[in-house]
Amino acid sequence: MPRPGGGGGTSPGARENGGINRSSSISSGSGGSGKMLSLSSMSESLHSGLSYFLSEQALEQEERQQRSRQLAEFQRLREVRAAAQLKNLEDFLKMNHVSLRDSIAYSTGMVYRNLGKSGLRVSCLGLGTWVTIGGQITNEVAEELVTLAYERGINLFDTAEIYNAGKAEVVLGSIIKKKGWRRSSLVITTKIFWGGKAEMERGLSRKHIIEGLKASLDRLQLGYIDVVFANRPDPNTPIEETVRAMTHVINQGMAMYWGTSRWTSIEIMEAYSVARQFNQIPPICEQAEYHMFQREKVEVQLPDLYHKIGIGAMTWSPLACGIISGKYNNGIPPSSRASLKGYQWMKEKILSEEGNRQQGKLKELQAITERLGCTLPQLAIAWCLRNEGVNSVLLGASTTDQLIENLKAVQVKKKRSIQLKQ
Repeated sequence: MPRPGGGGGTSPGARENGGINRSSSISSGSGGSGKMLSLSSMSESLHSGLSYFLSEQALEQEERQQRSRQLAEFQRLREVRAAAQLKNLEDFLKMNHVSLRDSIAYSTGMVYRNLGKSGLRVSCLGLGTWVTIGGQITNEVAEELVTLAYERGINLFDTAEIYNAGKAEVVLGSIIKKKGWRRSSLVITTKIFWGGKAEMERGLSRKHIIEGLKASLDRLQLGYIDVVFANRPDPNTPIEETVRAMTHVINQGMAMYWGTSRWTSIEIMEAYSVARQFNQIPPICEQAEYHMFQREKVEVQLPDLYHKIGIGAMTWSPLACGIISGKYNNGIPPSSRASLKGYQWMKEKILSEEGNRQQGKLKELQAITERLGCTLPQLAIAWCLRNEGVNSVLLGASTTDQLIENLKAVQVKKKRSIQLKQ
């Protein structure tokens, strides 16, 4: 018989076990429900996160599209404004019996660009004097080249105190004086650093900048230089001294602007900061090597400096010292620059393993020149001009035929801008 209080024959242990079992069952049921709730929460969280991500992506895409529309509208307004300004200019000139057809740009097809963010307008192609004028070529040929360049719309002529030990400046100055060209129609640039063998005839000290520029002006027979370049940094002279000296020669009317050549972006920025700190005149331009085999500085570093502090780019050696012209495909020609005394480094560079690789790349470019209907030098120069950050490309030429060929790069750039950008 069941004992009293036995709960219907169930022992306390059984009741206890039963209680435990029921509790476990409830607990288990509660845990399953918790897991289901947890999975449901995770699903909702993932769905919410995905929705947020997609909405953010859609928002970013909408913002990009809006920026594109704004840029397109800005470009359209610029074109409308430019057309209106041109019309106003034409009306003004017509009232004063002057025609735009009389301008050098119209008659020659030359393109002019601002040098950096300054107001100085320079031809997109300039004529350099390194090696050739006062050295490799006769004075008669030099006169033919400078005259041809001027008549074809080039207003920028670049030289340096070191070029052929100052002879380049002497010959260029004599040609300008003989031709009687208006000084206002020319942009003459020179570079200061290497002026002689004496200790204080080189560098960027106040002493050499002032004395060196005076000597250059005497050789050029000019009253002032448009842009004087610091032709490499000087580790022995504080940048502040160089900046103050450049400001001095500008204030004295010996130069209009100053720039740098072969300076790093850090050094240029330091010069700019010093100029702003002490109320001096900052540089407006960096002169840098730029061609298909040398791209980083002009394409990566200088654009940032232009947008931040207005530094422009005047580039040299678009044909990589003649390598891209194709003249060295079969060795070193006797009359080439690489065969000259003192240019053994160029010969070694051309004949090196890297030089051989470059020659191989030039053969690939020949197919492009055939498709575009231009020569390899024209393609190389037009390729440099397609970079809107390049204000002017300095050319070197030893014959008038060579210069005429290279000048046609402006037309190649105009007609083939899309292909060149590719």
